[in-house]
Amino acid sequence: MAESVFQHSAEKMRERSMSELSINQFQTMIDTWRHDAASAWIREQDVEPLTGIPSFHDVYATINHTKAIDAFAKTAFLKLNGGLGTSMGLESAKSLIPVRRHKARQMRFIDIIVGQVLTARTRLNVELPLTFMNSFRTSADTMHVLRSNGAFQQADVPMEIMQHQEPKLDVTTGEPVSFPDDPTLEWCPPGHGDVYSSIWESGLLDVLEQRGFKYLFISNSDNLGARPSRTLAQHFENTGAPFMVEVATRTEADRKGGHIVRDRRTGRLMLREMTQVKDEDKDAAQDIVKHPYFNTNSIWIRVDALKAKLEQYHGVLPLPVIRNYKTVDPTDERSPRVIQLETAMGAAIALFDGAICVQVDRMRFLPVKTTDDLFIMRSDRFHLTDSYEMEDGNYLFPAVSLDPRYYKHITDFNERFPYSMPSLAAANSVTVHGDWTFGQNVAFYGDAVLEDQGRPSYVPNGEYVGPQGVEPDEWL
Repeated sequence: MAESVFQHSAEKMRERSMSELSINQFQTMIDTWRHDAASAWIREQDVEPLTGIPSFHDVYATINHTKAIDAFAKTAFLKLNGGLGTSMGLESAKSLIPVRRHKARQMRFIDIIVGQVLTARTRLNVELPLTFMNSFRTSADTMHVLRSNGAFQQADVPMEIMQHQEPKLDVTTGEPVSFPDDPTLEWCPPGHGDVYSSIWESGLLDVLEQRGFKYLFISNSDNLGARPSRTLAQHFENTGAPFMVEVATRTEADRKGGHIVRDRRTGRLMLREMTQVKDEDKDAAQDIVKHPYFNTNSIWIRVDALKAKLEQYHGVLPLPVIRNYKTVDPTDERSPRVIQLETAMGAAIALFDGAICVQVDRMRFLPVKTTDDLFIMRSDRFHLTDSYEMEDGNYLFPAVSLDPRYYKHITDFNERFPYSMPSLAAANSVTVHGDWTFGQNVAFYGDAVLEDQGRPSYVPNGEYVGPQGVEPDEWL
């Protein structure tokens, strides 16, 4: 790409008062996109599967749990909170979605996260600072919630750092796209790999070092399973590793998720997203026996190691660039085609000698990416404990497919469940075709299916829904 084309993006970013660091990061991503096409792919022949890693249970059996409080006391907590939940039709932080009630109080993601932190602080007598990485769209709402919570106090470590933003690029020209109908849609986040540059620019690492914190635990705000853990803090300290990724065992539902592999040439671990897999390698990459673990996007980093690495690269880590092709208005397929350049947080594992993984149970991976996920989270499969843990019997959930025409957006979803979520206790899978609204005390069982009736339909109070739809009132 001609230098002048990048300059148009740089000028646009400066007009929005963006920092030179964010502009340098974007230039690095553009250069990689335009001039290093080979970096877009991680070939199966060049990697080895990740095997033989310790599990949480292995770790739990070997550590001194009293001593673990000391490692935990040196840990800080960072939540990625820049997402709007646009896939669910939201225009505010996804973390503000109500998840379920607890003792008659409506609990949002952010309330549960804060509850988990306050519980750990009280029970273990540790400081455990909590910082959110917000975007320009999530900052105000998030900070209002935190400041309104009288129980949550934090003075010496910032409660937020700000995520960068970048222009969406016209697919054909590489120019920053123009969209006068809604200029805010001309911008996007640079992916969660931006967390490192944001941390660097914020000065957070210096603050943590001055306060005696040695470890940083980073996870997504929509993953309520990623709770603070003294067990993992002590394990991380024991290993002396600079970087640790939590991985979980893949199921068929996880075939298309990012997974950790080992680079045959360097011996280092690396994250491979499915967007980095060539078509001819997809069968192997999605083989859950060959590649048994997926990336949960929960990572542990030594503060000093991260600081040294960021100093080495002047605040911009050389991460693989993910090409994300979309329309400038995600809700309008007729709007101009754009490319969003992104990086993945977990990809930084390849920059650290001695980086490791630890296998965790599904109870530490409870993400909500769609209303299908939220349906499960709000159902009777879960119980929210007094220590703000989302508990389930086995964490193996029914496959849920709700008709996106009527359930994709949160407003439509809420309207169709006006009383409560149907029971999923006896369900193996749930498939809803068409526009159905649900009464009280409805229960799904087996491989439940509701077919499209061609009109708005209703499941009355107390009915059972199974493989044949709503069960008849009488024996046939």
